[in-house]
Amino acid sequence: MSNANILFDHVHLVCRDPKAEAQWFIDKLGGEMGNNYEIHGAPQIHVHFEGATVIIRGQRTGEAAGDKPGLQWGTDHFALRVKNNFDAFCEGLMNNGVKFTMEPTQFNPSTKIAFIETPEEISIELVYKA
Repeated sequence: MSNANILFDHVHLVCRDPKAEAQWFIDKLGGEMGNNYEIHGAPQIHVHFEGATVIIRGQRTGEAAGDKPGLQWGTDHFALRVKNNFDAFCEGLMNNGVKFTMEPTQFNPSTKIAFIETPEEISIELVYKA
């Protein structure tokens, strides 16, 4: 059952170098630069994909972000859907130096997946549904 009052809005990432991370999403995944401003002493950069926004921000004044030591309770990754030619898209990412933590895999008869990692070790699942 779908609730027509709910729509996906964004994923919010906290990064050591938000400008470099945002540029990675643009250069490697084809995102489009959106708003770029400062809130509470930290840059906040929007990168848009069709139907999704990734907001990348830095450490705010008075914050003390910690390193993630591995699997934790909470969000593990987020997924982006590849619309066409999954294998060629993944091959292009590999040729462009993107780190794969799981090579492209036939997950089930109608779905292919792969996992990639950003320079700040954020896990992203790539999904293709035939």
